[in-house]
Amino acid sequence: MEIVSILAYIAIGILVINVILAGFVVFFERRNPASSWAWLFVLLFIPVFGFVIYMIFGRNSKREKMFRVKEEYDREVYYKYLLQDERCVGRVKAQKEIIEKGGRLVDAEYLTDLAYLHLNSGNWMTFNNKVTRFITGADKFEALVRDIRQAKEFIHLEYYIWRGDKLGTRLVEELTKKAEEGVEVRLLYDGMGNSRLPKDFFDKLHAAGGYTAAFLPPFIVRINYRNHRKLCIIDGKVGYIGGFNVGDEYLGIVKRYGPWRDTHLRVVGDAIDQMQIRFIKDWNFTTRYGAVQLEQRYFPLREQSEGIRMQIVSSGPDTKWHNVHNGYFKMINEAEHHIYLTTPYFVPDDGIFEALRVAALSGLDVRILIPGNPDHFFVYWASMSYLGQLLEAGVRCYQYERGFIHSKSLCIDGKMSSVGTANMDIRSFDLNFEVNAFLYDAAFTRELEQDFLNDLKSSVEITREWYYRRRWWFKVKEAVARLISPML
Repeated sequence: MEIVSILAYIAIGILVINVILAGFVVFFERRNPASSWAWLFVLLFIPVFGFVIYMIFGRNSKREKMFRVKEEYDREVYYKYLLQDERCVGRVKAQKEIIEKGGRLVDAEYLTDLAYLHLNSGNWMTFNNKVTRFITGADKFEALVRDIRQAKEFIHLEYYIWRGDKLGTRLVEELTKKAEEGVEVRLLYDGMGNSRLPKDFFDKLHAAGGYTAAFLPPFIVRINYRNHRKLCIIDGKVGYIGGFNVGDEYLGIVKRYGPWRDTHLRVVGDAIDQMQIRFIKDWNFTTRYGAVQLEQRYFPLREQSEGIRMQIVSSGPDTKWHNVHNGYFKMINEAEHHIYLTTPYFVPDDGIFEALRVAALSGLDVRILIPGNPDHFFVYWASMSYLGQLLEAGVRCYQYERGFIHSKSLCIDGKMSSVGTANMDIRSFDLNFEVNAFLYDAAFTRELEQDFLNDLKSSVEITREWYYRRRWWFKVKEAVARLISPML
C-alpha cells in the first residue's frame, strides 16, 4: 500500500507540474488559439514527454525577442544602404507615389496592388532583370560552378542544407580555389540543417581565407527558427534564388527520392541588390567575425535595359509582417482565371485555405500539386486532410509520382508568379526565415505554368471518388495530423 501511495503522489505531482508548465508555455507566449489548443492537447495528454516535444518543436519567447532586436538592426542596415546609394534613395517612396497618383508599375492594376503591398515592406520594384530558370539540380549546379569560376571579387552563399557528400565537397573545393586566388568567400548555412557535417569539413576553405558561419546552431534539438533561405550572389553580377539545397539528393541520384524536381532562378539585374542586402543582414547577425561592411563594390552599377520586373521579398521571425504569406494571399485573392500551385508541404493557415476555396467556388481553375513520395509522412497526412476539403470546392489536386517534387511556385493568370524557398505551410509563414522572388512577367510566368502542366503528366489526380474510398486508417492518420497541424 505504501508503494501504491507513493506512486499516486508521484503521479499527482507530475500532473500538477505538467499543468503548470502547460499554462506557462502556452498562455504566456503569443500564439493563435488553434495552436494553443493543439499544444494543450499534447502537453496534458502526454505528460513529461509532451513537454520534451514542446522544447523541440515549440516556440521560444526569448528567441523571438532576440529576432525583434535583429529586425531593428536589419532596418538600420537597410536604410543605411538606401541613404548611401543614390540609385536607391527614395526609390520605395517614389514608386509608392506613382501608384498613389493612379500610375502603374506593371500592366495590370491588380498586379500593381501587389507591388504596392511589397513596397510597404521596403521591397522596391526592379525592372532590368534577366532570369533563367532551372528545374533539375544538374543544370543548376553546373551553371553555379561556371559562375563561381568566373568570380573576381566575392562569392556570398546562404543555404539551409549543405551536405558533406560529393556535391557539397565539389562546391567547397571550387570555393577554396577562389579563396586561394584572393576572392572573398562567405558561406552561411543553417545550424540544424547541417548538424551532421564533419567538424573539419570547411577547414581547407578556412585555411584559404574563406569564411563560414552556422545560423543558430542548436544547444538542444530545436526545429523552429531555421534559416530556410537559399541565396548566392557573385560579384554583384549574378544571383541565385530558389528551392535547391546542396546535396546529392538534389541531383536526383539518391535512391530514396529518385529524380528531384525543383525550381531555381539565376538572376542578372538590379534584383541582386535585394539579395545582397538580405545576405548581409543574415551574415552580420550570425557572426561577429568577418562582418560584411556596406561598400559600393557589393552593389555595382548595371545596365538599365528593359527586362523582367521583380521584387525579392523576405519574411521570418525578424520581419514585422508575414511578407511572403501576404504576397501569396494577395495573389490568390486577385486571380481572375487560374491558380497553379506547387508545394512539397501543404498545411495552410485559415486565410490561405479560405482564399483557395473561395477562388475555386468562384469558378477559377485552381490546381495544387504535392509530392506522391513525401519526405515527411506526417506533413503529408495533414496535407491530404486539407486537400480533401478543397476537392469539395472544385480544386483539382495532384500527386507527383516521378521522384520527389520540391518546387515552391505559385502562378496566376499567366501574368504573375512567385518562386522561392517558402512552402505553403504554417512553418514557412510563421517560424522559418524565407525569401521569394515575385515576378511580374507574362512570358516567364507562362514558362513556369508550362512546367507545371508538364509535371501533371507525371502525376496522379486525387479525385473525390478516390478520396472518399480511402481506408479507415488513412482517415485516422489524417485526423490526428490535422488536429495538431497548427504545430507543424
